[in-house]
Amino acid sequence: MPDENSTVSGASGGADDAGALLSRLRLIEDQPLDQRASAFAQIHDRLQQTLEGGDAQQQHG
Repeated sequence: MPDENSTVSGASGGADDAGALLSRLRLIEDQPLDQRASAFAQIHDRLQQTLEGGDAQQQHG
């Protein structure tokens, strides 16, 4: 299973990152419920970090 760092690498990643995210979401959907919850939480946290990092860069740059 891919890790969240390779799946969601940044807002400017483009179609490759979107495809990787969709692929990971499909894999998660096939997992048992308790594992899905954990995997979705990891994706959420990584996306939140990416978005908040982009905001900080815009404010300082």
